[in-house]
Amino acid sequence: MGKIRKIMSIFIVSGLFVSGLLIAGCSSKESSSASKDYGLKNVTFPLKEKVTLKFMIQSSPLAPKDPNDKLIFKRLEKKTNVHIEWTNYTYDSFAEKRNLAIASGELPDAIFNAGLSDYELLKLAADGTIIPVDDLIEKYMPNFKRVLEKRPEYRKLITAPDGHIYAFPWIEELGTGKERIQSVDCFPWINVEWLKKLGLKMPKTTEELKKVLIAFKTQDPNGNGKADEIPMSFIINHGGEDPAFLFGSFGLGDNWDHTVVTNDGKVVFTAAQDGYKEAIKYLSELYKEGLIDEEAFEQDFNTYVAKGKAGRYGLYFTWDKANITGMNDKYDLMPPLAGPTGEINVTRTNGMGLDRGRMVITSANKNLELTAKWIDQLYEPSQSVQNNWGTYGDTKQQNIFELDKKTGMLKHLPLNGTAPLELREKTSVGGPLAILDEYYGKVTTMPDDAAWRLDLMKKVMVPHMKADNIYPKVFFSLDELKELSKIETDLFSYVNRKRAEWIKNGKVEEEWPEYLAELKRLGLNRWLEIKQNGYDRFYK
Repeated sequence: MGKIRKIMSIFIVSGLFVSGLLIAGCSSKESSSASKDYGLKNVTFPLKEKVTLKFMIQSSPLAPKDPNDKLIFKRLEKKTNVHIEWTNYTYDSFAEKRNLAIASGELPDAIFNAGLSDYELLKLAADGTIIPVDDLIEKYMPNFKRVLEKRPEYRKLITAPDGHIYAFPWIEELGTGKERIQSVDCFPWINVEWLKKLGLKMPKTTEELKKVLIAFKTQDPNGNGKADEIPMSFIINHGGEDPAFLFGSFGLGDNWDHTVVTNDGKVVFTAAQDGYKEAIKYLSELYKEGLIDEEAFEQDFNTYVAKGKAGRYGLYFTWDKANITGMNDKYDLMPPLAGPTGEINVTRTNGMGLDRGRMVITSANKNLELTAKWIDQLYEPSQSVQNNWGTYGDTKQQNIFELDKKTGMLKHLPLNGTAPLELREKTSVGGPLAILDEYYGKVTTMPDDAAWRLDLMKKVMVPHMKADNIYPKVFFSLDELKELSKIETDLFSYVNRKRAEWIKNGKVEEEWPEYLAELKRLGLNRWLEIKQNGYDRFYK
């Protein structure tokens, strides 16, 4: 399951991207980077003669440099007789390379794993760089149409305010409502081996947690005679690795986009609430006691993982402990804590398994029917499952699945200690796909790590989720997105900077009135108005 890292986008637009859009214009139609017109009509697969389409893609540095070396794409080429000529970039350089290609007008036929925000989609559509795909879906894409018929809410979610669809989405269902796997991003993992050694019980309150962390710091739970334990670590303002989970003990709580919806439908900015201030004060107390990792405010993910694998953490935060400390019994999920007033609340994130901008067709493409029908193959259930997680029958490396030849079901294999994220980045291809809840038990089994996480969610988290609603993935207009982006660039930067500063310097109480005034100056009231209007419009 992609850590919806993938799906956490704040609309911050780089100057490079904007200037690229201005340059691109209609020159993209003369691109020499796209395929010639094959004149194919009434396309059926496999084609009698092989043809080539030219796509740009981003992929993991762990994956082959040529995506065609992946077994999934090899099989797809054999099935369709369409060869894909990939221009492949790793995650870290892709956005820049994509934007340069747009700016120069040297467009491929399509962009796979496009990573486009709503603002980018609408801007590219407005200047003719990408094309609407509504008619292509209706005419040539029966697999995808079937998904939209089963789940009409997705058609609403991917349709732009002007009524058109401009991109093919990635859809992954794993639970629904409060039990959706994305409902909580930052799970808190506590070292139960240390608890047991020190004769401590699982903390139930924020005050008890503080005492546990002090014991981790002072009582040498790893038994090496050195004070090298890290009582608590995180990566500030970093999705699943942020300590936002603890904020729920002080009120409405917090999440990665600082946005929650009350049960009467009011949109609230979490970082302006008194409970948020109290949570910061609590974390500042922990920092003052030396209970928080000094590197928590600047470390990257690799550093975070390295210390986790060395078993140095008493408490840390992430989506899945297997990726940090391994799938073992040393760490367990810490339940939500009662705060100073007895408050227990698990704040829901606004995540769901949907990426609207996963693949786009450019205006340089001269083979629309062929391209649409190739993309539709990706929405065939068994193909979607493999694209998302990996495949079976690979003799060169570890497989995610085995194929039950009698039933045709793809069954997840044991990972045998391999980090799930690492294996998937080597073998899966991502891209546009759809995995619906009813596929489990028919098309595929649920991944063990997902089933395990969903069970933890249901037992530990859901009983304490007070919010009935999340903020949906509203598709705002271009004008609204421009205004939101302008506000968010400064607003979110300021909030996240103060969040880190206050934990370290402890001045949140003194600076709170000035902070609220600055939020107002940066446009918070207008931001709330736009977000509330979008929410109301979505549910009208």
